[in-house]
Amino acid sequence: MVTINPDRTDKLIDALTKLWESSVRSTHHFLTEDDIQKLTLFVKTGLSGIETLVVASENHNPIAFMGIEARKVEMLFLSPDYFGKGVGRQLAELAISQYEVQYVDVNEQNPQGMGFYEHIGFEVFDRTEFDEQGNPFPILKMKLK
Repeated sequence: MVTINPDRTDKLIDALTKLWESSVRSTHHFLTEDDIQKLTLFVKTGLSGIETLVVASENHNPIAFMGIEARKVEMLFLSPDYFGKGVGRQLAELAISQYEVQYVDVNEQNPQGMGFYEHIGFEVFDRTEFDEQGNPFPILKMKLK
C-alpha cells in the first residue's frame, strides 16, 4: 500500500529513519559510522519538512519511502529486503507520472543507486565534489531523458 503525505508522527519519522539507516548501510559503504550518525539528524529534519512524502507499506510496516520537492526526488530509500523487487521502480514511476519529477541527485560512490536511475531513464548532467552538507562525497546530478 502506498500512502501520500501521511501524518508525520514521531513514530513514523522514527520508523522511516530506521529504514533509511538500514538501506544506507547496505548501499553507501563509503559512509563511516560517524557519518551515518551525523546524517541521521538531516534525515529526520528532511522527512518532517519535505513537500511530498510517499510511504510504501506492507502489513502496516514501512518498506520504502520517497521525498519529492520541486520536481526532484530528494530521497528514495527501501528496506534491503525489498531491493530488486520493483518497489523502487514503482515509486519512481509515481514520482515521474504524478509529480512530473525531472531530477535526482545520487552519491557517486553509490553505483547501485546510479544504475537504478540510469535504468529508468535518468542521465548525469552535472557533478559536484561535495554533498549538501559540505561532506567530500561527490554528487551526480541526474535528469530524466
